[in-house]
Amino acid sequence: MAENIGFGVDVGGSGIKGGVVDLDTGELVGERIKILTPQPATPDAVAETIAEIVRIAGWEGPVGVTLPSVIRDQTALLAANIDESWVDMDCRELFSRHLPDHRTHVLNDADAAGLAEARFGDAHARQGSVVLLTFGTGIGSALLHDGLLYPNSELGHLHIGDDEAEHIASAAAKEREDLSYKKWAKRVSKVLRTYEALFWPTLFVVGGGISRKHEKWVPLLECRTPVVPAKLHNNAGIAGAALAASEGLLP
Repeated sequence: MAENIGFGVDVGGSGIKGGVVDLDTGELVGERIKILTPQPATPDAVAETIAEIVRIAGWEGPVGVTLPSVIRDQTALLAANIDESWVDMDCRELFSRHLPDHRTHVLNDADAAGLAEARFGDAHARQGSVVLLTFGTGIGSALLHDGLLYPNSELGHLHIGDDEAEHIASAAAKEREDLSYKKWAKRVSKVLRTYEALFWPTLFVVGGGISRKHEKWVPLLECRTPVVPAKLHNNAGIAGAALAASEGLLP
């Protein structure tokens, strides 16, 4: 087993995933552990699920946790695809109760993925202005410049026409409306072109579970900025959480 390891947990709208991470490569060490996100996804229910994942793994060190929320001073300020009771939740206090023997670090889920891709992914993600987007239940975003993170961007909530970007172009929207990859790619392209007009990035990195099938939709995208799939695919959040916990990369 790799010596330089950490532990990350990625909280999503449908599943909570965790595992041991090789902090030299970003790859998982052993199996990924996944438990369905409890419904309702209240802070105590989610924290207990995270504690169960840590127990299953037999992990004894610091734990990095991603949330689909803006995180400032370890306080959750929004509730995106989780229960509204997360708003203004003190995550330090929450996890001190559920994981009393572990130092826990919480950060935005897409920010975690961005940190992981900048460290372990495409070399171009470490230079220039990069926008990482995770397509899942919503659309998460991370803004990076020369590998440095601007935390808590929420580009998925930007209105494009009458709707938020994630309402029309998330992976969940594709599934909900039974869209073909071609039709969904047109929607994603519209979102990317809107972001281009605002940020003029040098690269888009696209992640989330649907990035595993990137060959079916990334070539169909129509925008001027190069688009590459996330190297770590749907494990980027876990890797970024472990990295943040290990190195104190906290918002």
